[in-house]
Amino acid sequence: MIARPEQLPPPGDWRIWLLLAGRGFGKSRTIVEWACEQALAMPGSRGAVVASTASDVRDVLVEGESGFMSTETPPLYEPSRRKLSWPNGSIALLYSAEEPNRLRGPQQHWAIADELAAWSKPDAWDQLLFGLRLGTNPRVAVATTPRPTPQIKAMLKDATCVVTRGSTYANRANLAPAFFQQIVSRYEGTRLGRQEINAEILDDAPGALWHRAMIDEQRAWSLPPLLRVVVAIDPAVTSGEDADETGIVCAGIDADGHYYVMADASMRSSPDQWARAAVGMYHNNKADRIVAEVNNGGEMVELTIHTIDKTVAYRAVHATRGKRTRAEPIAALYEQNKVHHAGMFGALEDQMCGWEPGLGDSPDRVDALVWALTELLTRAPMKAARSRQG
Repeated sequence: MIARPEQLPPPGDWRIWLLLAGRGFGKSRTIVEWACEQALAMPGSRGAVVASTASDVRDVLVEGESGFMSTETPPLYEPSRRKLSWPNGSIALLYSAEEPNRLRGPQQHWAIADELAAWSKPDAWDQLLFGLRLGTNPRVAVATTPRPTPQIKAMLKDATCVVTRGSTYANRANLAPAFFQQIVSRYEGTRLGRQEINAEILDDAPGALWHRAMIDEQRAWSLPPLLRVVVAIDPAVTSGEDADETGIVCAGIDADGHYYVMADASMRSSPDQWARAAVGMYHNNKADRIVAEVNNGGEMVELTIHTIDKTVAYRAVHATRGKRTRAEPIAALYEQNKVHHAGMFGALEDQMCGWEPGLGDSPDRVDALVWALTELLTRAPMKAARSRQG
């Protein structure tokens, strides 16, 4: 591989190399090549390779065009053992950030972490750092499109972290011209483009009803017994690549009047696909009801849900007030420290903190969140609290 200067590891005594770069920069290939260098330079060394999901590890970091198997000296890959091996005795184990407990115990000389800002369970990052304790200078290389998550913010303040920044344009020579014509030109200058292309870390929109601090301060990592759980749907009118997302959010309320956002399965898909996702969420979380806005879909929404499962309890809701009017009581619950996100919901939280009422329609994930919490707020629980675990 012929690396560009910004793809070379920085000099000096660092523990974390944070590569904040736009889509297509080559950041995954950069950390993979760095990992190979560590494995070959330290015979018998132990490494960890971590990505958002198990499929991301396999499809991007191992078998992908930028993965280990495409390097000049590819290691032996044993999928069943989640293991890479080099002839000099160095090995690397493969991990999904969705299973942080697997990172407990193993020790490493080096590690790589891909798309850290998208990890659904931040504890995986903590467990990875605890395992970096072999050798005289254990290090980790992190590649991610930036988002203002607590981990990224903390790293930017860490004296042992060295940051490399880069935009999509830095790797233009190796990217398809159509990508720039169809994708980059479409998003250049937008908030999403500034983040995904220019690799800027964007904080909350000035006029947003929600702010990241209020979400982070009340975040929960376990659920109490809940009185009610509902799944809310904000259906897209059409399907296809250019269609809006269908918002699908699950939330519950406990005996103390605190609300828990439990899951976000929003997607851009056909009605059958989003309906199956909503019904699956309904059963997996032992929900009491599915509520769906029907201003656009009418009876089609209920018909689609009950075609999949006629036993699902369902209620249609109608948007008779403006989006801001509906959202403000829910934002007030957050300000009163009564809403807890049970985990990380990056896409949902980005939309919450990036939407400014009056400057465009609210995103569909936000609409689904508002419908779910409104249902819990306005309809008093009728049951004794019960655990939703298991």
